[in-house]
Amino acid sequence: MQSAPANLQAIKERMKATWMAGDFGQIARYSAGEAENFVARLKLRSGTRVLDVACGTGNLAIPAARAGAVVTGIDIASNLVAQARRRAAEEKLSAKFDEGDAEQLPYPDHHFDVVMSMFGAMFAPRPERVVSELLRVCRPGGLIAMANWTPRGFVGKMFALSAQHVPPPEGLPAPALWGDEATVRQRFGSGVAKLEMRPQFLEFNYPMAPAKVVEFFRTYFGPTQVAFSRLESEKQKAFADDLAHLWTENNQATGDHTVVKGEYLEVHATKA
Repeated sequence: MQSAPANLQAIKERMKATWMAGDFGQIARYSAGEAENFVARLKLRSGTRVLDVACGTGNLAIPAARAGAVVTGIDIASNLVAQARRRAAEEKLSAKFDEGDAEQLPYPDHHFDVVMSMFGAMFAPRPERVVSELLRVCRPGGLIAMANWTPRGFVGKMFALSAQHVPPPEGLPAPALWGDEATVRQRFGSGVAKLEMRPQFLEFNYPMAPAKVVEFFRTYFGPTQVAFSRLESEKQKAFADDLAHLWTENNQATGDHTVVKGEYLEVHATKA
């Protein structure tokens, strides 16, 4: 069992501030299509009780509510929760959104039929606590569905590059380990009766050149914005150049257009 870092509270406060920086809604809209695909594969029925953990601006919760599910979303960042609420209200969808921590979910045991998370719960600092909570709030026989960036995929490479320039706190497991099948199997262990995993791809498609994509992320994506803020100006330029090179070498488009495929691991775990 992984021990809690001595500075856990400080890490969580910094994590919250990081995700509240920028405007994640601008980033999330480019992945909304794949989020809809992810939800469609769950084949949700009307009345299914669904929890979206680390829900962000509601990319999973909104299509789940459209399908007739009884949806609750939770996220550590209050401004993202507010955006999710607005999105649901604009579509006149019945969905509840709470501010809270994936490592300490404020819901009863065995309460949900489906517990899902897309590129969210993977960032919590204590994966063993995340697994414990996902299993606790899911009913026996219910489904835990996750989408996690893989270490070998484009986003995993971007994480690794960022860590070279701005080292993460010591003692914390890399979020992309949630995209490694062996690690996921070990983490869920005997808590699940069935575990299915398959690679999927999210297509990043931006109407701008790779260098502009880096600026877009620097402006709107909290983790990138915060990473740059911790560097001196010369090191900021080196970081930006390395990111632009990574986007360029993976770009499948030309001119003022960027298309990059990011691999993620889709996890379907049936609770024992």
